[in-house]
Amino acid sequence: MIIAERKPMPEIMEMISGIKKLLILGCRGCVAVCSAGGDKEVNIMVEAITLGKKLKGETIEIDQDVLVRQCDPEYLEPLKEKVKEYDAILSMACGVGVNFLAEQYPDTLVLPALNTTFYGANLSSGEWKEMCAGCGACVLHLTGGLCPVARCAKHLSNGPCGGSVNGRCEVDPNTPCVWQLIYDRLKRLNLSENMRKIMPIRDWTPSGEGGPRRRVREDLLP
Repeated sequence: MIIAERKPMPEIMEMISGIKKLLILGCRGCVAVCSAGGDKEVNIMVEAITLGKKLKGETIEIDQDVLVRQCDPEYLEPLKEKVKEYDAILSMACGVGVNFLAEQYPDTLVLPALNTTFYGANLSSGEWKEMCAGCGACVLHLTGGLCPVARCAKHLSNGPCGGSVNGRCEVDPNTPCVWQLIYDRLKRLNLSENMRKIMPIRDWTPSGEGGPRRRVREDLLP
């Protein structure tokens, strides 16, 4: 799941300076799950902006809506005529949603209300942990299902490094060394020999170094 968090309100208020009519657009996808951009958060944003403008002696007209997702064209279609009524859209989706809105409606100013942070798992209520970097060259079959790209501070393909002490990362002693976790898991699964397999220098091309990534499945095309 994509994890995001709300930008500081002073930054948001600066972004919408001069905007007279604003559409605040939430998303019921990942950002709703991590309590950053769903129905509840949209309501809070409306109240926060209204109060902020009132304290400055300014006025703003705000409408709000929440879509199932902001990254699929079918869910944006109902906005096609509506967006023309506004000076700007304040998107409470992840960066993908902001990009997609901006492409779909090039004549409308689209502003981000959130900072997109990482791909993660929900450990408990209100706690998420990064577990995937979306590198496009998955090695989890060799590492016991634990990702060294996202979970190693140095993104080592062959580890651990010399800074691993008592199973802890030298960058942050509170963080377990993922290569220690990988070793322990492989040993438990009787796959310790995987640690002897030297991975070649990582090809970062699939991660998007050559430009924005795109995937097409011809069997699904209309």
